[in-house]
Amino acid sequence: MKKTGNMNIAELAAFICTHLNNSGIKCILTGGACISIYTDNKYESFDLDFIDCTYRSRKQIAEELGKIGFIENNRYFVNNETKYFIEFPAGPLSIGSEPVHITNELVFSTGKLFLLTPTDSVKDRLAAYYFWDDKQALEQSILLSQSQRIDLKEVERWSKAEGQINKYKQIKKFLLNKSK
Repeated sequence: MKKTGNMNIAELAAFICTHLNNSGIKCILTGGACISIYTDNKYESFDLDFIDCTYRSRKQIAEELGKIGFIENNRYFVNNETKYFIEFPAGPLSIGSEPVHITNELVFSTGKLFLLTPTDSVKDRLAAYYFWDDKQALEQSILLSQSQRIDLKEVERWSKAEGQINKYKQIKKFLLNKSK
């Protein structure tokens, strides 16, 4: 097994996810780290955002992460061997006002990673753009759509349900590269 400091973001996320899942804490990776993984680090995130789908206490999560060298520092979990840090945004697992029911699974030498699908990752980034005018999140969604197949009909449906169809129509042309 690689040392934590020698793992790339995907390997580390899989290692953490597998450790927590083996401890009874089911977690799903969301946010910018998904963009990093799906684009082979064309966008680089250092923040691993996991949603705890089992609603364990922060203390239980901290105890389990401590077993693999991560200590709590304010709202993050850090390990001095790696540049990556962990955060647990509040659940439930949702994008905008809609719950997420389907996730993706990737396997690495360090374990199994559960994460948002590429389409849901685009929606996740677009939510930041729609609701907080986060231009970097829009750039991430475009980058992802150029790297992975995205279901644009689903993105459009979701955008409409979120009351953001006008913004979607303005940026749709940028999401067309590899999308279906």
